[in-house]
Amino acid sequence: MSNDLIQSIKNSGLATIQSGVDDDTRAVAGTGTNNKRISIKGGVFRKFAGGKEVGAIEDRHMNVIFVKMAHNAARTYYDKGYQEGVKLSPLCWSSDSKTPDDGVKAPQSDTCDKCQFSAKNSGMNGTGTACRLQWRTAVVLPNDPSGDILQLVLPATSVFGKEDNGKFPFRAYVQMLASNNISAGRVVTRMQFDTKSPVPKLLFSPVDAVSSTDIEAVIEQSKSVAAENAIKLTVFQQDGGEEVAQPAVPGFSPHSDERSEVSEPTLRASGKAEETTEGGDMPDAVRRWSKKK
Repeated sequence: MSNDLIQSIKNSGLATIQSGVDDDTRAVAGTGTNNKRISIKGGVFRKFAGGKEVGAIEDRHMNVIFVKMAHNAARTYYDKGYQEGVKLSPLCWSSDSKTPDDGVKAPQSDTCDKCQFSAKNSGMNGTGTACRLQWRTAVVLPNDPSGDILQLVLPATSVFGKEDNGKFPFRAYVQMLASNNISAGRVVTRMQFDTKSPVPKLLFSPVDAVSSTDIEAVIEQSKSVAAENAIKLTVFQQDGGEEVAQPAVPGFSPHSDERSEVSEPTLRASGKAEETTEGGDMPDAVRRWSKKK
């Protein structure tokens, strides 16, 4: 009966009914939360929808447009070992890498920079940090800027470091664009695996400017509920009241092969990330874009 009614509404001549679901409808329906994402587990670009892998790309690179980025990295600390297929609850987490979130029942420190688990070499086997750092972003594909918004969560290995032959870790890449007065959302970005890294690690470089005909679509995507949810560290209540932070990437764990083997910013030592970009000539593509109106 209800299906017949919906079909009748669609056939009633109301053109606006064909325009799709707006953000308010998605939010109330419970579909506003971003459930499509890109994972780099195993050194392969994988697309997940509804928690299930729906596709993979064999190429070592992939082009995207950043439509929204969290302003700070997030942190999660797990006190239990990883088990395949088991959803873990972090003991402590921070949406801004500065202080534990209000919902944390057992904060490990007043501030992240004083926490023993954010100190260098506090991770498993004395490498990386026990409190894992990720940077949340929302991207669209250049050939479909009005299409699906995909969450892309970058581990510390892909965030911090220095330029390597025109390819940058994420933070240094965004800093390079900013120094040339260019917004990340106006650039088609190539992300590619660093084949020299023993763990999945992405490097970024500009390949083109976003087409003038696509700018409006990118702006609209940046304002959407899906984009906003993609950059949030989401915490929800399970039955019984247990708080669980959703994994950053399906299949990712704090003790998986994505753990960092490069230095994260050592918060205890200086409170500053070691991600500044060294001087040098900016990429030719960026130089050309900076002259455009």
